[in-house]
Amino acid sequence: MSDALEVVTESSLDTETLSENVFRRIQAAIVRGDIAPGSKISEPELARTYGISRGPLREAIHRLEGQRLLVRVPHVGARVVSLSHAELVELYEIRESLEGMACRLAAQRMTAEEVDELRRVLETHERDSAFQAGVGYYQQEGDFDFHYRIIQGARNSTLTQMLCGELYQLVRMYRIQFSTTPNRPRQAFTEHHRILDAIAERDGELAELLMRRHIGASKRNIEQHYQAATARGEQ
Repeated sequence: MSDALEVVTESSLDTETLSENVFRRIQAAIVRGDIAPGSKISEPELARTYGISRGPLREAIHRLEGQRLLVRVPHVGARVVSLSHAELVELYEIRESLEGMACRLAAQRMTAEEVDELRRVLETHERDSAFQAGVGYYQQEGDFDFHYRIIQGARNSTLTQMLCGELYQLVRMYRIQFSTTPNRPRQAFTEHHRILDAIAERDGELAELLMRRHIGASKRNIEQHYQAATARGEQ
């Protein structure tokens, strides 16, 4: 586990708050890759790291399983998810369809103020130091996430629950993992701008097409990564 994880004491927080705190910290560590995919989750080690009892920790672990960041393996226990190539392609196929739909709806339903806010989000992304250096893309979540804002702007509660609830952190984990591919940050940023322009013009059909192409490009990036790893004998 990462030594950078901050220790909290059970006496300083009630059980519910402590569980939430630990949940958020472990979630962030998994999504960033500080706790590697496939790693076995050791409750005693985590309890020592955070200075807490098993009760709040188990509640946090249960919630992480609900987000599909942890999986329960028979006779082994909880492990950090590690999707196979085929499973990851399936995840991106789902994203192509559902986020394309969200984009079309957002073009119809986002207010002018929300479109302006989305443009400011991209301006924040462009100023990010990792993006300027060409080594990554701005990785904050929620309102600072271009995809999250569009899904919220679709105003479809079922779609929001699927994409910003159950699948959100799992998708973020893999977006972060593959965002450092050479040239991909600048390419993705350009694609985001084209999508935003289509939304601003209220062209839902074009917005959906561009989002599907955008996620399709990310899927091809992943497939190329796996092909290169296979050629090197790493898969």
